[in-house]
Amino acid sequence: MNAAQWMEEALSLAAEAGAEGEIPVGAVIADRDGNIIGRGRNRRESGDPLGHAELFAIAEAARAMGDWRLEGTTMVVTLEPCAMCAGALVNARIERLIFGAPDPKAGFCGSLGNLVQDPRLNHRMEVISGFEEERSRILLQRFFQQLRKRAI
Repeated sequence: MNAAQWMEEALSLAAEAGAEGEIPVGAVIADRDGNIIGRGRNRRESGDPLGHAELFAIAEAARAMGDWRLEGTTMVVTLEPCAMCAGALVNARIERLIFGAPDPKAGFCGSLGNLVQDPRLNHRMEVISGFEEERSRILLQRFFQQLRKRAI
């Protein structure tokens, strides 16, 4: 598999989250061979403040690898990770991050800060931003438009 296929899976997971009333964010982690070993979608609205797609994907990947060190892996996520998730990416030793839409209000992989490439930390990763940005952004925009319509 490649980055485009990984993003397709992440977008599919995001759509599932949106259909359940969650903010539509999906994430996958691929191993060195390109196989998806972790998947996650947002589940915060169901009552879990830590229910971010990235954290679910990290936990599943760690179980698959049998180690908390996810060296050589790539995370693909539809929305730029927040500070909490960026910290988890660093702590899990993920090698590469590919994300779709930037998050100017909470993103910490280039927008508000850049935790994943901070030279003061013991691990940094390659970041590719804006991958399938328009599709990721449209998914989020439609979700929030529908949410506002229901609130009226």
